[in-house]
Amino acid sequence: MSLTIVDRPSPNHAPRPETSAVDTLVLHYTELPLQSSLDILSDPKRELRVSAHYVLAEEGTVYRLVPEQRVAWHAGRSYWRGRDSLNATSIGIEIVNLHGDHHDYPDRQIAALIDLCRDILGRHPAIVPRNVVGHSDIAPRRKIDPGLRFPWKTLAAAGVGVWPKPGARPFEGDVQEALQRFGYVPAVDLPEEEILKAFQRHFRPARVDGIADIETRSLLAALLDQVGAGP
Repeated sequence: MSLTIVDRPSPNHAPRPETSAVDTLVLHYTELPLQSSLDILSDPKRELRVSAHYVLAEEGTVYRLVPEQRVAWHAGRSYWRGRDSLNATSIGIEIVNLHGDHHDYPDRQIAALIDLCRDILGRHPAIVPRNVVGHSDIAPRRKIDPGLRFPWKTLAAAGVGVWPKPGARPFEGDVQEALQRFGYVPAVDLPEEEILKAFQRHFRPARVDGIADIETRSLLAALLDQVGAGP
């Protein structure tokens, strides 16, 4: 589909550090309707100023708020693959959805999201598949978006992100160490259960219980193998 992009500049942004390459794409849901989301992400008077590079409406229109070469304030306290404070090296997309655990994402919206993400990945080759993440991946316990109904598998099939291939033998080692190898925050900063829930929310949304069962270990083993982060 052809993307419809509307420039709707936000004043909430900052320079990127000259030594920082954009290597992470963070997907969020808004939990608010479109206009409320645009207003908040463009409000320079809020005590905690926030923004995103893009806002994606339910019918597929893309609103561009912050240029990709500038830092938008969407990730907050965050961690992925050994680094924290990910605003400096990421692009953030806010997807209009009132609650991704309860509301499906329209097909037209997801089609537009795939096109937008492909464009971004083409401009930023350092964003490898496992660096396409949800807010819940980089801020476990604190965030749950883009939610249980977000179609990660569909995106991965379209070349956006990674999805575990079936049939892997369950991972038999230290699960927390393996989760950290994939990208998640160390368990010294959060309980292992909360990190497992973040992993399951992304890769096994049918049951998010924080238990390192055989299915979870198999998914983790498959992902480590696919991204070349095995033992």
